[in-house]
Amino acid sequence: MASNLPIAETVGMALKTLKANRLRSLLTMLGIVIGNASVITLVGVGRGAQNLAESQLSNLGANVLFVVPGSNDTRRQGVAFPRTLVLEDAEAIAQQVPSVKRVAPQINANEVVQSGARSSTAAIFGVTPEFLPVRSFEVGRGRFISEQDVQAARTVVVIGPDLRDKLFPGGGAIGSSLRIRDQSFSVIGVMAPKGAVFGSNQDENAYIPLSTMVSRLTGRDPTYGVSLSFISAEARDENSTSAAKFQISNLLRQRHRILRDDDFAVRSQQDALTIVGTITGGLTLMLGAIGGVSLLVGGIGIMNIMLVSVSERTEEIGLRKALGARSSDVLRQFLVESLVLSSLGGVIGTAVGYGAIAAVAFFTPLPAVIGVPTVLLTVGLSGSIGLFFGVVPARRAARLDPITALRSL
Repeated sequence: MASNLPIAETVGMALKTLKANRLRSLLTMLGIVIGNASVITLVGVGRGAQNLAESQLSNLGANVLFVVPGSNDTRRQGVAFPRTLVLEDAEAIAQQVPSVKRVAPQINANEVVQSGARSSTAAIFGVTPEFLPVRSFEVGRGRFISEQDVQAARTVVVIGPDLRDKLFPGGGAIGSSLRIRDQSFSVIGVMAPKGAVFGSNQDENAYIPLSTMVSRLTGRDPTYGVSLSFISAEARDENSTSAAKFQISNLLRQRHRILRDDDFAVRSQQDALTIVGTITGGLTLMLGAIGGVSLLVGGIGIMNIMLVSVSERTEEIGLRKALGARSSDVLRQFLVESLVLSSLGGVIGTAVGYGAIAAVAFFTPLPAVIGVPTVLLTVGLSGSIGLFFGVVPARRAARLDPITALRSL
């Protein structure tokens, strides 16, 4: 009885067959190429979105806690935040919470800022000097708001670099004047570029003393006093963040005389990172699944083409069996052909996917990336899919009766 053909000879015959039918081989690989490129590209985009979100969160400041007014229900329903945070709350946190290093109260408002004939709508932040270190901002030119500016309620302003370019395109912003709601402010500094955080361009903001914000723009509430938009608190170190969150919550519950539901929320950077990681991780998984469907369709395409190939090569199979080839030789040849098609398609698809990721990273702000383990897994998966879907046509070819096959000659 004839022995099995050596594996090298089987591979050589499979490659010769594929080479002899170049067009069919290319069309068979096309599905795998598209599927593999889709997986690589979509997973890379998903991870790029996660990296972008994490980098933007890091811009919020290290070890920062954000105290936001309103209950969870008001935030979910989109109701305007009630005035439950006041300046005295920020002062109490700074004085009574040992785990907190610095506190930066803040009042936000959107106003039209004018300089001569030029104007722009900007976010106006009423802040204190602590804002700079707590939020990890830097001044590019000039100076930031000082404690003397806050105490004297001076009409001074520090603007972002993009706002500076809009209002003072010729330069020379420092020392110039601009108007906010018909109030004249002197520009004392320009911030260093910070970039966008979740779609909000930090470089278009303007910063004025908190006391000036109250006296000139927002006013003082007769019931609550100085209402704040939120409070930023910097923990002493990363290990103190949880303790600071707990202590701030307890202090505010006592100050607000809360018995049941809180009228505020304390959020840490880690909380935001966890939420973002969950969302972007689910997004990456979904995109990978979409690409996986394309890969599956490519495998089905390989099976269909190989089944057609079995029908077209009936005479060849019958002749080989008549000359002594075993069913296992025929089975192995067809499996090798499927494996070569799927693996080569996986490699080409990976190259296409890498090109797509590079294009996304170059033309968009999304830092699309893909790890080597993911690439190896995808190429291995494409090869496995080709092998899996090649079993049916290979078994059909191996089971052909040589006498029946030779009748078609």
